[in-house]
Amino acid sequence: FDGGGRLIDSSPMYDTSEAVIGECLARLDHPQALFSATKVWHWLTGPGDEQMRRSRQLWRVPRFDLMQVHNLVNWPDHLRTMRRDRDAGLVRYIGITTSHGRRHDELADILRTEAIDFVQLTYNILDRKAEERLLPLAADKGIAVIVNRPFRRGGLIDRYTGKPLPDGAADIGCSDWPQFLLKFIVSHPAVTCASPATSRVDHMHENLSVLRGPLPDAAMRREMIAYVDRL
Repeated sequence: FDGGGRLIDSSPMYDTSEAVIGECLARLDHPQALFSATKVWHWLTGPGDEQMRRSRQLWRVPRFDLMQVHNLVNWPDHLRTMRRDRDAGLVRYIGITTSHGRRHDELADILRTEAIDFVQLTYNILDRKAEERLLPLAADKGIAVIVNRPFRRGGLIDRYTGKPLPDGAADIGCSDWPQFLLKFIVSHPAVTCASPATSRVDHMHENLSVLRGPLPDAAMRREMIAYVDRL
């Protein structure tokens, strides 16, 4: 409760997902190989702190490798809390996220002025606004980049399914559109990883196949953009 007697929800932002992760990790032989990452999403500082503590409890981990402020909500206070937790050994890296391709001006200011380790933003073969400032700025500052909405929540896959892949797609190990779209993203020099957010194991394996084979170079990336623009 806050000072006005109102109930403030400090439960994890992913509903039961974190409890499921914790149960699965408890069954693994080598959970130490995990890179653990989650987010805090609360307008108030105290409940956000409790949300992060609760996430550690549900995951059954002593610390998170990465804790992120989701969608810039109360980011100054949450970053201070996360730095405290980092000093206490509860967090390894700290970061901040946006989604939907919005608030680029504010995010650019944060990247320039705040000492953070990760940024998460929207980037895909059609939504390339991040190339203008955010990706170069992250590269200059040594900030790792996680890309969200690589498929526009499946919209890009629906848009291109049934259309032929361009000549040369096989040369970079792409046999379908999801691989093609992911290869474009992870081949950007500033991008660390992409988060396709699938709920299907077969799609997960398909996405992981992008890690095999060559990545497109700058010239091929331009050809990939030109091809989808013509479709």
